[in-house]
Amino acid sequence: MNNMRMLAEEEENEDANEVTWEDQQRINTFSKLNTRLRSIEERLEELKQEKEALDDLSTELELTDEDQPVLYKIGESFLHLPQPRAMKRLEKDQAVISAQLSELSVTAEQCEKEMKELKVTLYARFGRAINLDE
Repeated sequence: MNNMRMLAEEEENEDANEVTWEDQQRINTFSKLNTRLRSIEERLEELKQEKEALDDLSTELELTDEDQPVLYKIGESFLHLPQPRAMKRLEKDQAVISAQLSELSVTAEQCEKEMKELKVTLYARFGRAINLDE
């Protein structure tokens, strides 16, 4: 039965650091930060696409006649708005998305910073016995 070992016994004992409660808390925190970071990155991508769509819309609205009403999406509905009012609404929406992008970028940087600190601590403690990469 001992033939089934994947590691030599010396290597196995070499990596056999005992996991303390504090170590487990660090691992759990790293996992939570990693999950949060992935979620933030997905949201950032969605916001970037939305911002790009609004930028395209801005270009289209600039080409329309000021007398002509335009359909503008608010929530799940489309409303007929005069072109100048639609432009103001568009500028407001662009500012909101830009603020959200900035806020999420800062949050993502904070998560990455905390994860790097935890990686240093955990790799110093466990070496090859722990894998914190994706």
